[in-house]
Amino acid sequence: MNRVNNLNLCSFDAVIAGAGLSGITAARVLAEAGHKVVVVEKREEVGGNTYDYVDGNGITVQKYGPHIFHTSDKEVFDFLSRFTEWTAYEHRVLGNINGKLVPVPFNLTSLFELYGKEEGGKIKDILIEEIGLGKKVPILTLKGHADKAVRDFADFVYRNVFYIYTMKQWGFKPEELGEAVMNRVPVYISYEDRYFTDTYQYMPADGFTEMSKNILDHENITLITGVDILEHIEIAGGKIFADGKEFCGKLIYTGRTEQLFGYKFGKLSYRSLDFVFETLDTPSYQPAAVVNYNTSEKFTRISEFTKFACGKKDKTVIVKEYSKDFKEGDIPYYPIPKRENYEEYLKYAEEAAKVPNLILLGRLAAYKYINMDVAVKNAICAANNIK
Repeated sequence: MNRVNNLNLCSFDAVIAGAGLSGITAARVLAEAGHKVVVVEKREEVGGNTYDYVDGNGITVQKYGPHIFHTSDKEVFDFLSRFTEWTAYEHRVLGNINGKLVPVPFNLTSLFELYGKEEGGKIKDILIEEIGLGKKVPILTLKGHADKAVRDFADFVYRNVFYIYTMKQWGFKPEELGEAVMNRVPVYISYEDRYFTDTYQYMPADGFTEMSKNILDHENITLITGVDILEHIEIAGGKIFADGKEFCGKLIYTGRTEQLFGYKFGKLSYRSLDFVFETLDTPSYQPAAVVNYNTSEKFTRISEFTKFACGKKDKTVIVKEYSKDFKEGDIPYYPIPKRENYEEYLKYAEEAAKVPNLILLGRLAAYKYINMDVAVKNAICAANNIK
């Protein structure tokens, strides 16, 4: 990996805007195929929102909120395993529901904790008989169930697990958002208490930042940080121009698509986050790495970094997470998954399709929430299709 102070973008086969997982994965695949690649990152750090660092107490802190790697895709796992050792980690989340901590996603243990043995047992028997042990079911499906006891249970879970939390996280009622949002946290008809059930569940042994640096460590990759690519490129007449010169290589863009096209069709909608970090003089603050506050508090959750495969320390670091409306200058963490928003995005996608050497990649450029493994997979596939 090289570092330079001047751009000269036209001297590269591919320009990659953004050093998050999508961008750096594409850069590595292209570099190994013999392409000369430059990665231009607006921040001074690499890894995008997975960026982490070790604080003075030896605790790995994730600056932009918790990220956990999980996948069932062996190709993705094998690719990343070339650049990091792993520490096994199975993520578990508790929800604070009316002062009681229960597993999230909501499962049979949660059911018995909140409903008791007798009433909970009746609901459990119906769910197992009609849906099946070990199955997952969207809460909106249960709300339409024929049995009143199940409907009442579903209404309780909807109000206390989904509704308030969704309103805090997104600023919209669950029904106003796409099904993908609701289906991300279904009801588990099992005693499975892991948040993810993927085959591979790990944390990079030395952190995501070190993994990202290793991915970028190739002689065909040049990294430029602290530079906004949009100050150097523009699109006109279906062509890409770099500092006024026509660029004939590939541009892989991972940022906000509406910015690339100068807000031609207006701005898209996002949610942002505020983080409040605290270092506490205790080895443990809460019983799980993440506790969601489903029915109380203005923040959505508290994450404790010493519990993310960090090992026991004398102190601990927690972060409270506050969701908020996005405004310019904030980090756009989440595209808001409403149909009308995506339809606005499609105008930009159609505009991008008119530029043959432009590839949109990643959560922001695709205006879609995707997990880390999907981001890596998409980047591998996109890079492999470049001749």
